Amino acid sequence: MVKQIVFAAALLITLAIFFFTAYRYYRYFKLTKPFPVKNIGKRFWIMIEVAFGQTKILRRPVVGLMHALVWWGFIVILIGSIEMIIDGLAETERVLSILGPVYDFITAAGDIFAFVIMVLILAFLFRRIFMHIKRFNGIEMKHISHMDANFALSLIFLLMVSLLGMNTFYILTEQAQGLRYHGVFPVSAIVAGWFGGLPVHSAHLWHEINWWAHILWIFLFANVLPYSKHFHVFMSVPNVFLSRLEPLGYLYNMPEITKEVKLMMDPNAAFDTPAEKEEEVNRFGVLDVEDVTWKNYLDSLACTECGRCTDACPANITGKKLSPRKIIMDVRARMKEKGPGLVKDASFDDQKALIRDYISEEELWACTTCNACAQECPININHPTLIVDMRRYLVMEESKGPAELNGIFTNIENNGAPWQFSPEDRMKWAEDVKLEVPLMAEMQAKGKSPEYLFWIGSAGAFDDRYKKVTREFVKVLNAAGIDYAVLGTEETDSGDVARRAGNEMLFQMQAMMIIETFKAYDVKKIITCCPHDYNTFKNEYPDFGGHFEVIHHSQFLRDMIGNGTIKLNGGKFSKELITFHDPCYLGRANGEYEAPRDVIKALGANTKEMKRCRSNALCCGAGGGQMFKEAEKGDKEVFLERIEDAMETNASIVATACPFCMVMMTDGIKYKNQEEVMKNYDIAELVAMEMGL
Repeated sequence: MVKQIVFAAALLITLAIFFFTAYRYYRYFKLTKPFPVKNIGKRFWIMIEVAFGQTKILRRPVVGLMHALVWWGFIVILIGSIEMIIDGLAETERVLSILGPVYDFITAAGDIFAFVIMVLILAFLFRRIFMHIKRFNGIEMKHISHMDANFALSLIFLLMVSLLGMNTFYILTEQAQGLRYHGVFPVSAIVAGWFGGLPVHSAHLWHEINWWAHILWIFLFANVLPYSKHFHVFMSVPNVFLSRLEPLGYLYNMPEITKEVKLMMDPNAAFDTPAEKEEEVNRFGVLDVEDVTWKNYLDSLACTECGRCTDACPANITGKKLSPRKIIMDVRARMKEKGPGLVKDASFDDQKALIRDYISEEELWACTTCNACAQECPININHPTLIVDMRRYLVMEESKGPAELNGIFTNIENNGAPWQFSPEDRMKWAEDVKLEVPLMAEMQAKGKSPEYLFWIGSAGAFDDRYKKVTREFVKVLNAAGIDYAVLGTEETDSGDVARRAGNEMLFQMQAMMIIETFKAYDVKKIITCCPHDYNTFKNEYPDFGGHFEVIHHSQFLRDMIGNGTIKLNGGKFSKELITFHDPCYLGRANGEYEAPRDVIKALGANTKEMKRCRSNALCCGAGGGQMFKEAEKGDKEVFLERIEDAMETNASIVATACPFCMVMMTDGIKYKNQEEVMKNYDIAELVAMEMGL
């Protein structure tokens, strides 16, 4: 009876402290912005795959398997912990043994996992203390962060030691009494053999010591975790369940901006309610923690601080200040600082903010929005959306974007392109070489509606190097007899650069104008050579009523080669070694890795992958507006780091499928003085050459 009372008291104290902590966090969630949660079924399967299946962790097979085994072991051992609570309250012994063979399986698995986890925890401690893993360090990783991790790991180690001790002395207690023990304990049975002939009172005493140690360690663990990096033990599963469901390339719409743009374009625009039209927006973008969504705050609590995001970040790899892990940790730290004041007074202001006091503008503008961090995060945190939200504040509230980007915004607004070219020059890429290209306006005048709109894009129309790609792709379309047309001077910038650089208003203005143009020509299918425009049309224009079938030129070429519409002569590249650079907005952002490789394979060339390829590919460094501005200070430029990957393959050709990547890879080849041994071609150029065009 005494044991029951003591146990019940310990349990009540544990629960009281835990729920008090949970309530403190709940108060902070109420300070943040809404985050809609839909598609529960789809979320459930993502949770099973990522949280329980550990698929993201296993992207690094060895260390990933070590962590996965610890996680799976915890799930099994949790069943034993539930049994201990029942036994403690009811003063029973091994109450779940009534499950028979199922119990045998659970106890055997738990016993084995306890030993495995104990060994793995020692390995993790060794890695942290002696191996100096780069991703475990960084300006955000203070001494207390390392102490916290080591303490939590040590606590887990003690949990496993006490569990094995409890099982071992349970076996010895039952054997000393001549009884058959319940369950199967492969590891503990071996250990029990080392203590042969232990008196029953000694065995029972040591069983009780280990039983109490284990359950009290659990209670302590439960209440230490919310103040530790290992809070992710609790938070990772719900965080994965609440993952964003859209492709990585998608950025959330800002409805408040949409209202503003609609009013600018049409002062008499209709709204669902008068209140909607009159609704005032306190702030565009994120300045401080009260501007983030509750999901952003949940991300910060769930963050494992593993550093995989930062380890994959091209800006961080090349010595720049940006660390995606720090961005997320800063949200948590800032809420801890400002949250108590906001709880007491919603207008509380401590004269600090998330931007500048925690996160510098330099960090924000170093991001290429390549989504490598989001791809690598084992619990599906999406860092770029938060970074872009802070850029939105800087650009739309303070007009504090980098000077080069402000110039880009002006050019897009005035000229419909990031460069200072006249809109009337949009067809010079074809006119200069007298290339016949059908126009949508001319086709409509003839009563025709082409099957495809070929979207040229700003780079395809104005960048000297990429104009060659546009011409070659048009030659392929003409030779294959494809029914297509272009907008010509009616085309304008898609707004991708503006959106990722924080100018949401300019993006939405561009998007709405383009959608109206598409609808005027009854556009159904769009082909584009630019993965950024592909991503924007496919994933983001639907938010504004623009629903089209969008095809990247790599996908189009693959399909046309596959069905025989495009016929290749074969043999031109048989002696070449080609390596392919994955565009971030085709690969990671939209999951298309095979189409460009299928095209290259059809050329009959020898191929070799870079060490970082497919979903692990390194960004070229041009995304997120980086191509139009000076890079932040670092050890080297991102494009140089990437071209070094290509050089290691000894390939004679670096194939690309993106205008931004084309510029950066070409610059890298020139900078490294590799023009004589390495060429950079778009896959459209390779196909055109193979066709003899």
